Formats: sequence, C-alpha cells, structure tokens
Amino acid sequence: MRTWGASDSLKTYNIENWGDQYFSINPSGNMTVHPRRGEGPGIDLMSVIEEVKAQGVSLPTLIRFQDIIRHRVIALNEAFRKSITEFGYKGRYKGVYPIKVNQMREVVEEIVDAGRPYDYGLEAGSKAELTIVSAANLSPESLIICNGYKDYGYIKMALMGRKLGKNVIIVVEKLTELYQILSLAKEMGVQPYIGIRVKLYSKGSGKWESSGGESAKFGLTTPELLHAVEILRSQGMEDCFKLLHFHIGSQITNIRTVKDATKEATRIYAKLHKMGLKLDYLDVGGGLGVDYDGSRTSFESSINYSLAEYVSDVVYSIQEICQAEEVPEPNIVSESGRAIVAHHSVLVVNVFGNIEVGSTPISMQESPDEDDVVKEMRFLMQNLSAKNVLEHFHDAVARKEEALSMFKLGFLSLEDKAKVEHLFWQICKVIYKNAAGLKYVPDEIEALNKNLADQYLCNFSVFQSMPDHWAIQHLFPICPIHRLDEEPTRQTTLVDITCDSDGKVNKFIDLRDIKDTLPLHPLKSSEHYYLGMFLMGAYQDIMGDLHNLFGRVNEVHVFLDETEPGGYYIEEVIRGNNIASVLSWIQYSATDLEKRVKEQIEARVREGGLKPKEGVDLQNFYEKVLHGYTYVDINESQPAMHAHTQSPSREAAAAETQAAETAAAASSSSRLLN
Repeated sequence: MRTWGASDSLKTYNIENWGDQYFSINPSGNMTVHPRRGEGPGIDLMSVIEEVKAQGVSLPTLIRFQDIIRHRVIALNEAFRKSITEFGYKGRYKGVYPIKVNQMREVVEEIVDAGRPYDYGLEAGSKAELTIVSAANLSPESLIICNGYKDYGYIKMALMGRKLGKNVIIVVEKLTELYQILSLAKEMGVQPYIGIRVKLYSKGSGKWESSGGESAKFGLTTPELLHAVEILRSQGMEDCFKLLHFHIGSQITNIRTVKDATKEATRIYAKLHKMGLKLDYLDVGGGLGVDYDGSRTSFESSINYSLAEYVSDVVYSIQEICQAEEVPEPNIVSESGRAIVAHHSVLVVNVFGNIEVGSTPISMQESPDEDDVVKEMRFLMQNLSAKNVLEHFHDAVARKEEALSMFKLGFLSLEDKAKVEHLFWQICKVIYKNAAGLKYVPDEIEALNKNLADQYLCNFSVFQSMPDHWAIQHLFPICPIHRLDEEPTRQTTLVDITCDSDGKVNKFIDLRDIKDTLPLHPLKSSEHYYLGMFLMGAYQDIMGDLHNLFGRVNEVHVFLDETEPGGYYIEEVIRGNNIASVLSWIQYSATDLEKRVKEQIEARVREGGLKPKEGVDLQNFYEKVLHGYTYVDINESQPAMHAHTQSPSREAAAAETQAAETAAAASSSSRLLN
C-alpha cells in the first residue's frame, strides 16, 4: 500500500494553486510560509505556534507575515512598471491602497514603507479613515484619494491636506459634494484637486457584481457628469478636475469585465479631454481579485487571470483607446486592496473535540424484548449486498421514520428509539463506504457524505474572525498546519464556540465545485490538532462583530531573518481582548461587576452558606475569569479529551460496524467494489 506523503496533501488541499508559492509543506509535514514567494527556505508555521505558546499566547491566534505585504506591494508596482515599459505607455502608475480593506496600523505602515520608492499612496473612504491617511508618512509625490460620501468635516480635512502641499484628490460621488468642495475651497483660499466618479454601463463579475453598473450606489451619470463640467467652467475651475474615477466592484472574477470597463471609462476620459478638460489621472478603482480556491476560473471564489495579465490588460486597454481617440495617455491609478493584504494573514485555531454521527456512549447490544422495528433494522444491517444498497437505504429511512411515529404515539420505548437511531447511522456508514467503489453512486447515497461528516469543535468565532463566510458564504482555504505527511481519513465540517447554529463552516474550496466536507486527520487524545485559515488579511480583521462577546483574537507579527533560529523573529505580540475590555464596550464596568459579586459572596458568608475562605477563592476566581481571554481556555500541556477517544463503548460500536462491513462485503461477492 502506497504511503501518504506531502505531495498528496498539497493536492488534497490544493495548496499549490491557492498558495501562489507563498505556502508549501516541509519534510516534517508542517505548513511552511514563504514570504518572498517561493524564495528561501520558508518559515515552519508549527515552529511559530510553539514559540507563541512558549510566550504564553493562547490560541486562537492571528499570525501576520509582514514581509508578504511588502512583497505584494512591490509585485503590483513592478508589474505596472514592466507593462508601461513594454507598451511604451506615456503615463505613470500612481497606485493607492484603500485602507478600508485592512486599517490596522501595522498593516498600513508596512504598505506605506514598501510603497515609498514607487510613490504609492492611500485611499480613504470615510472621515475617520482620512484622519489616518492625512497623518501617514507618504512620499511627496504620492496621491491621497478621498472616496465615499462626504460632509463638511471630511471635505475641510481633505482641503487641509492641499494646504499642506499634499496631492489630495477629492472624488465627487454626487453633485451636491461638488458645490461644497468649491465653496469651502474658496473660503480656505486653496485650489482643490477634484476627481469625479462615473457610473459605467459595464458591471463587475462575481459576488459584488451588483455594486457596479447603472444602479451603482456611487458615482455620476453621464448627464450629471456634463453638468459637473458646466459648474466647474462657470467658476473658472475646470483645471481643478484632475481625475476620472470608476469602480465596478470587489473581487472581479473575469478579466473580460476588467477590459470592458476600462475601455468604456477611457472613452469617457478621451471625450472629456477633447472638450478641453486636461485630466491627469484615470482611476480604474479596485477589484483586482484573489484566487481563494486555486481553480483559476471565473467562479466567485476565484479569478481567471493573473496579476501580470490584469496589469497588462489595463495598460493596453487604456493605450488602445487613447491612440484611437488621439489624446494623451493619462497616469493610471488603481485602488487594489484585497490583492495586497489577503495573503499575509493566517488564523490558527485549535480543535478541542469532535461530534461523530452515530456514536454512542451506551451499549446498543441486541436484547430479547426489542421491538420488531429494531429487529428489522438489525436485519437490514446484516444483509447489505451490491444489489440492494439503494433498496436497503430506503428501507432504513422508512424504519427510522416508522420508529419516530411509534415513539410519538407512545408505542416505542426510549431505549428502542435510541437503538433504531444508532443502527440507522451505522447502516448509512457501511452503505456509503462500500458504495464508493461502484461505477455509479446514486445521488441519495452520495449526499450521505455531508450527513455522516464529523463536526470538529474549533476554538474561534466565525462571526468575529470569518464574517464574510457567515454573511456572504465567501470561501477561504482551510487545512491542517501539521500532520500533512499523514492521510486525512475523516470527512468533517467545522463548528465554532458560539451558541449560534450559524457558527459553522460547512462549505470548502474545491477545484471543480464547492465541497461540503473537509478531509482532516483523526484526533489523538495525546496531541493537539491545529488548523490554519488562510488568505484572511482582507476585510476579516475589520468586519468582525461581538457575537457572544468574543473579542479580537491574539495577534503576532512575524518577520523574516535568516540569522535567527527558524529564519524568523516575532516582532510584536498584540494580546486579544479580555472579557473586561469587551464588556466595557457595552457599558459594563469591571470594577462595578466585581463589587456586585463581592456583595453577593459576603451576604452568602454571613448566612453561613459559604466559609470565608471559600468566598475569597470564589471572588479571586471571578476576577481571574473577568480579566482573562474571551476564548476557550485549553491547557496546551494537557490536550483536550476528544469524544471519539473517551467514550467507553466506542470499541464495541467500532466492532459492531466492522462486523456489518465484513458481512456486507461477503454477501456482495466483491461486486460492491467493481
């Protein structure tokens, strides 16, 4: 029998495709991170986890590989430089990072530092974001793009940037903003730099398709654009119109959509130029996607193009229209965010238990007084064959439903109901396992995979750390970060520690479709099991909520350093929220809570229900929990007791299943596997 190896895990989890050379598996079977995209030996992710644990940092933990951010910034800017040179394009590339994608200070500062040689700028979509962008240490030639709806304070702050000599461009989203900009600029005695966002006929592709097109939330229609030009001319300020902007949505999956929108916008730019408006910039907005499933298709969790193809098509499309219209080629601005930050962030969670369908902690042995419906279910289990797989499945479903009806009417004991349920799932397991070798597997049998999957209990909150998966069913790559030289033999879904039934992950990436289950390894009572949730750097940090009051997770920042053991060092540890800090956000004072509990304990001591020493211990325990981590406290030196290894009757249940499988195999005369 062939031994499972790292190459098998690479294929099973499709790492080589979605990993984009940033992730691989080392000879020890551990996930390895390559911040320079394939260059160098890489960083063993398990080594990072062990160091994190040694520093007293509990899981779940978000690990940021800051060098990946730097690599992505350089890759984007160099791709535009290369295409501009190859095509002999006359304009420059002046990109900006939209901080809404991830506003964390360490992320933004890394992007600013990496982008300084390229005059790479920032984009703000709100007044709060503009306060960050205004203070950033950008190069003098960098752009600051101001998007989103704007009030007096937002516009005045943007114009303050112009007063300070910065290249701040205020993008008009609706006509009323233009009046405010011109009025405030006159009041402050400063020349504004104005951009106008236009609504294109072209729409995006993928989940965010509806955010573009004629029904888009932002932007001016063609008549409104012409009216804006008239307003500028009437004020003698047409020279302030510096930039034409469009945006057709996030995560554009189809490159054809990019080309169509770019050509349409460039045609508008050309017509405006012929009207005497000397625009400097064409802003193609965001939308540069990330291949989350590695399929390289136009599926909503993928993209059917590379970074190089995207850049080449943008540059060529603009140049083609400008040459046809005989107008100067503008400087190109893009607002790529997801493609810059998605890869750098990995959420590592620990699995602390599992729920296996059909397992039982009590004996289900045959007894003389069993009801006939139980005996019929046992008969079905003992007489499976190649000819009756589907028939026996239908019969098992019928017996299960019959037992439920009998129980509701009071004709079936609780013990016999339990036996029917247990036998039903054992039958389903045998049917599904043996039917895997058939030339044709009926849909009803194939669907059992989802129902039979184990539920692995993971120490995290979907709502806090993977909000896009819960809200819009966005897919992220998930796989173990160790034991990748072992075969994963359990089909699973993941459930979080919230008390909400939606707190689960039951859709997973696949090359051809979406998988309902994730293959993982059997849990071992003597070992911890860790999963990595990858490509988490875009939006997930910012959009998480406080469902069940699970706050931000612990966070560590990792940098490459070949002189250090393991080739890296941890620059910073940012502790996640403790319970007291989370409660303060919803107007609870830790001091007040401690006081209330103390009063209750003291009253109980006076009544004689508690000894003074017990009261002190309870008070100390309450305060310890109040100031502790919000997530499940799993002692890393004492692995959790997993359900599948601790049930006293598991061996009996396994023997029963094995006996049924043996009987089924014998009666089928090997035809089940032909």
